[in-house]
Amino acid sequence: MLYHAYEYTHAAMGPMRAAAQMGTQVLRNPFNPFAASFPVRAAAAACEMFVNATRRYGKPEFGITSVEVSGEDVPIVEEVVVSKPFCDLLRFRRKATFAEARNDPKVLIVAPMSGHFATLLRGTVEAMLPEHDVYITDWIDARDVPLAEGDFDLSTYAQYVRDFVGFLSRGGERISVMAVCQPGVPVLAMASQMAEDRDPVRPSSIVLMGSPIDTRISPTEPNVLATNKPISWFEKNLIVTVPWPNMGFLRRVYPGFLQLSGFMSMNLDRHVDAHFDQFRNLVRGDGDSAAAHRAFYDEYLAVMDMTAEFYLETVETVFQEHALPEGTMMLGGRPVQPEAIRDIAVMTVEGEKDDITGRGQTHAAMDLCSNLDEQLKFAYTQEKVGHYGVFNGSRFRQFIRPKIRDFIRAHRRTVKGVEAA
Repeated sequence: MLYHAYEYTHAAMGPMRAAAQMGTQVLRNPFNPFAASFPVRAAAAACEMFVNATRRYGKPEFGITSVEVSGEDVPIVEEVVVSKPFCDLLRFRRKATFAEARNDPKVLIVAPMSGHFATLLRGTVEAMLPEHDVYITDWIDARDVPLAEGDFDLSTYAQYVRDFVGFLSRGGERISVMAVCQPGVPVLAMASQMAEDRDPVRPSSIVLMGSPIDTRISPTEPNVLATNKPISWFEKNLIVTVPWPNMGFLRRVYPGFLQLSGFMSMNLDRHVDAHFDQFRNLVRGDGDSAAAHRAFYDEYLAVMDMTAEFYLETVETVFQEHALPEGTMMLGGRPVQPEAIRDIAVMTVEGEKDDITGRGQTHAAMDLCSNLDEQLKFAYTQEKVGHYGVFNGSRFRQFIRPKIRDFIRAHRRTVKGVEAA
């Protein structure tokens, strides 16, 4: 009923939202003789704020149209190279002969399925493109996946990534995988099983960035929230069914609007202040500041539903049972053994001020890969960055990205060479 109530409320607000949109256009019309007056500017700003507060934010576009490669501007073409019910594998193809001839390493960026769309990593993709052939997992909103497509749990997530790794390795070179935040656990588990199987297309390297490998270390507020109630509470209070007429009608999900309320509540004062600032910017006519605010919240407020089984299993396995560091994690009915990793290089990246994934939680992967030679390990902590700074922003571009680039290149391997190892 909660999801239905949300949908009905959104629909009921439709006429008022349309009126506010029309009011904004009328008040700001250049033919309005009072458009420049303070009361009219304030009224127009209020109308826009109402529209933005009540509208539904759809999936944003990556919008990467070009990138500079070797000093030249190269067009970027976004392509779906593999399509699965719950995920599309996207390639950002650099449309230039000389860029293809560079033979840059393939990198699969595994985006988190934790509420926001993969477009949250737009800056990560853009920063990696000049020196890599970049692919990303573009997870699909569970409300748009028909119930007939079956369940999607943590094991399915890991299997999707394994399938993508195998697909991208068909060119004869083992690829590198970057896991941003939540995917660190399934990616390390997937790599462990591929190593145990001596799969010839296992990754050459994995990069775990701000990932909750062991949340017992330096627990943060989100970690505590995930452990102070039994899993039955999460299932009873946070899981609902998708209403008609969505494609995923009757699918059990953790809905995006509940996730968003959780995101907002953790920094409520900051968001309230930002919206008051936006109102003042609109009244003043500060177009640049208003546009920056819109760009941020268009992304931040665009959320997706997660399947109930994936969400509940992640909470229980990663945050409550600490199954991976405890050595009890199962994936696809098989135990996960990170000690099986012997020739997959592992890099971990943490942020000094990360308040979501605490210090030491990601680096814990190094101890789990106990049979991996130290020369194939690299743990890096970036000063003065929080969680998002680990994979985006100026310090990521200036300090973290070059280290990832060098690490990936230092551990390139061909599929043929691995089979002979």
